[in-house]
Amino acid sequence: MVQVSERPGTAKITNLQQKFVYEIAVMYDAENRFLEAMQMMCQCCQHNQMKSLLENHIRETEQQIRNLEQVFNTLGQQPKRVNCDAAAGLISDGQRFMLLASDNQKILELGLAGGQAKVEQLECTCYRSLIKGAEQMGQNQIVQLLQQNLQQEEQASQKIEQLMPQLLQEAKSAEGGNSGRSR
Repeated sequence: MVQVSERPGTAKITNLQQKFVYEIAVMYDAENRFLEAMQMMCQCCQHNQMKSLLENHIRETEQQIRNLEQVFNTLGQQPKRVNCDAAAGLISDGQRFMLLASDNQKILELGLAGGQAKVEQLECTCYRSLIKGAEQMGQNQIVQLLQQNLQQEEQASQKIEQLMPQLLQEAKSAEGGNSGRSR
């Protein structure tokens, strides 16, 4: 079990406002981590559609980070990051996959898309929860900022899911000549 003393910069949470600020700080960390990861993924990606999707979502993520900074400002808080272990884990898994698949570009790109799909689902779930919290607190301006982020995440998720069958088919075709004849 994680102890509060193991997490510098975190304090006990004793009310709903503190809970909400903590969760915004975790999401702020996640978005910053995912931004760095997408920039790295973009460098490895050669598939035009996937690369374009990543480049577009990098710009959206930069805006989402600014939106979260505005949420902190609305709450009278300085933006701060609280380590998001879920984001760190997804990124670590993705980096390991990238290393293992580095010799097969088609498999690499399919894996990048799958990893990004997982990230988008996590973000959508987190934003839905944050929106509910902001609604309960009567923070309409914050709700609007978070809904903008959620809408972008849902659109990115949908685009990735639409692209994945094509990436899968391309990966399958690329190895089809090899695996089909070796049996």
